[in-house]
Amino acid sequence: MKNKTVNLPQLLWYENDEFKLKFPPSWEINVCYMKGHRRPPLTKHQIEDIILNPIGTKPMRKLAKGKKEVVILFDDMTRPTRVAEIVPFVLEELKAAGIKDDQVRFIAAVGAHGALDRIDFVKKLGDAVVCRFPVYNHNPYENCTFVGNTSSGTPVCVNSEVIKCDLKIGIGSIVPHPMTGFGGGGKIILPGVASIDTMSAHHSNLIMKLLTEGKDPGIGLGTFEDNLMRRDIAEAAELAGLDIKIDSIVNTRGQIIGLVAGKPIAAHTEGVKLAREIYVTQPVKNPDIVILNAYCKANESVLAVPILAGLLSLEHQATVVLIANAPEGQVTHYLVRSFGKNVGGRLWNPPTAPPANFKMFIVCTPYIDLAGADWLASPESIVWAKTWDEVLEKLKKTYGETAKVAIVPDGTLQYIDTN
Repeated sequence: MKNKTVNLPQLLWYENDEFKLKFPPSWEINVCYMKGHRRPPLTKHQIEDIILNPIGTKPMRKLAKGKKEVVILFDDMTRPTRVAEIVPFVLEELKAAGIKDDQVRFIAAVGAHGALDRIDFVKKLGDAVVCRFPVYNHNPYENCTFVGNTSSGTPVCVNSEVIKCDLKIGIGSIVPHPMTGFGGGGKIILPGVASIDTMSAHHSNLIMKLLTEGKDPGIGLGTFEDNLMRRDIAEAAELAGLDIKIDSIVNTRGQIIGLVAGKPIAAHTEGVKLAREIYVTQPVKNPDIVILNAYCKANESVLAVPILAGLLSLEHQATVVLIANAPEGQVTHYLVRSFGKNVGGRLWNPPTAPPANFKMFIVCTPYIDLAGADWLASPESIVWAKTWDEVLEKLKKTYGETAKVAIVPDGTLQYIDTN
């Protein structure tokens, strides 16, 4: 009998190719595809039509008429948004409103992540845009303006360049998130272009509030309506004056298969309806091995792990394999990453051992990042492997000729509805 093979997407911002997994023929292999994995990408005409007909607000060219300064915010390399496929239609709308190039600037909404460089800007925006307009990084430590407090008491300070602009456009994507249920929407403001103090207050104060109410701060992937953190973010975006938000929904090849544009809260709400339908995934009961591929957020691969809550029972032990092929390593995060053996960002906690239901925790990547493992698990509890052959050898030694395997093509994109 031939070995069974499964191809997984890899290297979104590089070759965007596939990673081949081979398994013994006697193993039971279950690929947990998200519901919308066969949905085709949108055409250019479809993208344009959505942007020209925004939800809950006037067309962009009417909003832009008479404006003096325009900022276009875009998300960073930890998100799969193909901004270059969206932004030409935005620029055409601005041109139709009489906006000149020297009135427009782009700002990378990096939040507490590390700054981007020109290579990243080109990957996100395309070379033509980078050559035509100034593109800046957000600096969360300097030049932020106070715009008010949310109803939860979060003091909102936002990038001063953004605040000075009288038309604010955001471009991002809606993907599942363990704390806000889904990303996108106002996250382009908070944490995107907020100050480090605002981000810290938003996280720590609301987490403490949830804990005092006996709730898990990791509210859960896909939990949207009754979500305190999501509401706080939406209020921050309103305080900052975000005018238009454009959010994509993507497939497991990073292609745009859905898009919403319009007034931020209204557009986000509509986008989440589609995202719920697209990203939801059916679980496999009691697998011996779970393989989590990190594709859309390979450089923030910790976000592949929360899906395990819907795959693993507390009583059943399983080996977890995380595939995290990010040549650049794991993204810098000034709030929660370590910056030495015993020091870290203001919300950093020392890494701990994996949960008791992890029989073994294997991280497969040729780009081993020891410091980047700090938000996965304690270094001594991780088994590193540079190739799939190394992983398979370890698995065969543990399970022999019989194993039930669950494969998640992109653990950073999919979610299991546990409600």
